[in-house]
Amino acid sequence: MTTTVLAYFPSPGQGVWYLGPIPIRAYALCIIAGIIAALVIGDRRWVARGGEPGVVYDVALWAVPFGLVGGRLYHLLTDWKSYFGPGGAGIGAAARIWEGGLGIWGAVALGGVGAWIACRRRGIPLPAFGDAVAPGIILAQAIGRLGNYFNQELYGRETTVPWGMEVFYRRDASGVVDVHSLDGVSTGQVAAVVHPTFLYELLWNLLVFFLLLWADRKFRLGHGRLFALYVASYCVGRFWVELMRDDTATHIAGIRVNVFTATFVFIGAVVYLLLAPKGRENPASLKGRQPVEARHESMVQEWAEDLVAAAKGSGIVAAATVAGEHETEDAEAVGDENTDADETSEEMVVVYEQAATETDTVVVYESAVDEAVVTEAVADEPIVDQKSVAEAEVLTEVADDALVVVAEAAPAAESKPVDDSRDDVAEKVQKAPEKAVDPDTGADDTDQPKLGSTFKRLLWGAGSRGRS
Repeated sequence: MTTTVLAYFPSPGQGVWYLGPIPIRAYALCIIAGIIAALVIGDRRWVARGGEPGVVYDVALWAVPFGLVGGRLYHLLTDWKSYFGPGGAGIGAAARIWEGGLGIWGAVALGGVGAWIACRRRGIPLPAFGDAVAPGIILAQAIGRLGNYFNQELYGRETTVPWGMEVFYRRDASGVVDVHSLDGVSTGQVAAVVHPTFLYELLWNLLVFFLLLWADRKFRLGHGRLFALYVASYCVGRFWVELMRDDTATHIAGIRVNVFTATFVFIGAVVYLLLAPKGRENPASLKGRQPVEARHESMVQEWAEDLVAAAKGSGIVAAATVAGEHETEDAEAVGDENTDADETSEEMVVVYEQAATETDTVVVYESAVDEAVVTEAVADEPIVDQKSVAEAEVLTEVADDALVVVAEAAPAAESKPVDDSRDDVAEKVQKAPEKAVDPDTGADDTDQPKLGSTFKRLLWGAGSRGRS
């Protein structure tokens, strides 16, 4: 005598628990867990392909909200009678997304629009991004199907197969007993034994997940071809699962609307898979553009570094030494014995000689006025770090002292023949070394730091005016 034991498994007794007045819904938890899994896997795959870490999370800020809205809209369009038909739940229920009802077709479609917007803003190719996140998306769908199990929904026709699922009647807080009650608790009375089509799709999605990982490693699919393989593979599974379902749905010519959707989307995915370019994208193309804030900070940092390099190596330091000595000689020639000016000039020379010792670079300006203008221009530029701030303070103080010396020596310079002063400066210039070589880098003073156009005009423009 043979005994057959049926291994029916029960549906959950309830899908909602309450933490005080706050409902904790298993469906929502499964959706959130699926999104997290997709983001983690997608980010790791994106970095492995050459992209920047964290980009997937930035794109998700656009793609996830768009996907949720798209999934809900598709559900409402394909099951509109349940909400807007006679005896429907009404427009209020249409917004209660936590009660279930997300169409994957709309979620992927509108989520793709959100991803396109984010990828365009970051300057990265959308097809490559889709290839990176495709395995994570199908895994998220598998996790989300567990939420259908707790909601006791998306099951198939009645069956006697050993793995059939028992569906129970549920009683909600108002006392209404209904097999489709989302907030209710099981009464223990079995309504039917059905095909667990949500479980079939879950297992199919897991199979597609591993298929995508294998195909990506084997054939190095890129340019959106892996994403197309994901779409085509999912459509195959969804096609036969839809034929087994028996829950309420919109029909066209007696066929569930999702069967038509799966067929047309499958054809489109296969065509793209065949026509898309072979191989993968250049990893450099996945870097994209930095956000506006990051680019601004980078420009400011580069600007500050150029400024510091100019202040140290452009010749301002040593030029002040010659200019200060020249102004002192002019003052003595006309009988100006102003000791304050002499002391100021000497202090200026000492400060600049100390700075010159650090830079080991000598460039001579033809007048203290030129030097003072350049020094003041450099000192007024914005500085970023602490070291640069200290250097700027020294430059500012010296520039002020130089202007004082120039102002006090101006009357004496006017009473003295111009040729004499120019001869003196020329003599100083001739005594200066033709090229100052940096002992560390081996570069001479002709190898000036590469500056932006603004710094070039500030630092070299004053000297050119004196030579014109």
